[in-house]
Amino acid sequence: MSSASDVIPAEACAVRVVDAEKVALVSASMPDAEAVGELAQVFGLLSDPGRLRVITALLEGGEMCVCDIAASCGQSESSVSHALRLLRANRVVRVRRAGRMAYYRLDDSHVRMLLDLALAHVGHGEEGA
Repeated sequence: MSSASDVIPAEACAVRVVDAEKVALVSASMPDAEAVGELAQVFGLLSDPGRLRVITALLEGGEMCVCDIAASCGQSESSVSHALRLLRANRVVRVRRAGRMAYYRLDDSHVRMLLDLALAHVGHGEEGA
């Protein structure tokens, strides 16, 4: 008869044997702490639905002013401006000024690829359902 202490959680190793070669290979390819921190920050920015709407609007509309982004997202200009400040500070979007107007766009193709992949992943999950 087994006791409750004999039950092994599903995420634990049933037999604790470390594959030193694999661990060394994986450890060598791990990004440094600073890169992991920056990556977590980017994903944190993408985790907010309002900011994600702003990014999606820019993905679809290209370069846009705050009023057009706000109208596209169904958000206030104030909340879009706040989101854009955070996104700009983290190099997700960039701004171009023309007189008194400011036009925002995604900073580079990496942001576009990241969002495209995430949208494809979500769509893939819906197809399999």
